[in-house]
Amino acid sequence: MIHSTAIIEKGAKIGQNVTIGPNVFISKHAVIEDNCTIMQGAIIDGKTRIGEGTRVFYNAVVGSIPQDLKFSGEDVELVIGRNNTVREFCLINPGTAHGGGKTIIGDNNLLMGYVHVAHDCKIGNNCILANAATLAGHVELGNNVVIGGMTPIHQFVKIGDFAMIGGASAVSQDIPPYTLAEGNRAKLRGLNLVGLRRNFGNEVVDEIKQAFKKLFKSGESPKEVAKELINSPSQYVRNLAQFVLESKRGIPYR
Repeated sequence: MIHSTAIIEKGAKIGQNVTIGPNVFISKHAVIEDNCTIMQGAIIDGKTRIGEGTRVFYNAVVGSIPQDLKFSGEDVELVIGRNNTVREFCLINPGTAHGGGKTIIGDNNLLMGYVHVAHDCKIGNNCILANAATLAGHVELGNNVVIGGMTPIHQFVKIGDFAMIGGASAVSQDIPPYTLAEGNRAKLRGLNLVGLRRNFGNEVVDEIKQAFKKLFKSGESPKEVAKELINSPSQYVRNLAQFVLESKRGIPYR
């Protein structure tokens, strides 16, 4: 299952039923869990853990040092969960000392070709990053987030669960859960109704609709409205309100 031209440094830990293609490089600090596939020309560098069932496609570079001028060789790592798909020419960097030392990617994510995930990012589960989406340092994505192709995300931006960002957007502020944003600079355009209807019943969708209107269409300060909604009986409304209250970069709602 390991091609004769692959370079695997002494110390690397390779699980069961792992396929490693031609001209792959795997660092001595890497851990490749069971049932992974590392395809031709891929590089698994540094202190990188790749979870069970993950596929890394041709010429992806995973775990190379951060593109951060402050980085000076600290002990940092990249942790990738289970059943992810990392397509051709993706670049994923580990953390930095001033960002907690870890870049973390959850389970069941799809990173399409040429995606970049920079240092200290955190990505949840079941996310889709389309071709050439670019996450700067310290970006956080929740679960079930969709990022359109050719979209850059500014440093320290947070994007909530079930949010969707349109292709060729430029995101410089926080995008709340359940919402749809697009444009350069990206602004809220409404709710991600397609994603919500696929995952929630009508009652939950209606609760989120009403909360969205109060927060961003009433003309009142979203943070003041969020202080009222934080006591809602709906956990989804509370999630939305909590995100607004905790936002540091602001919400681009107008």
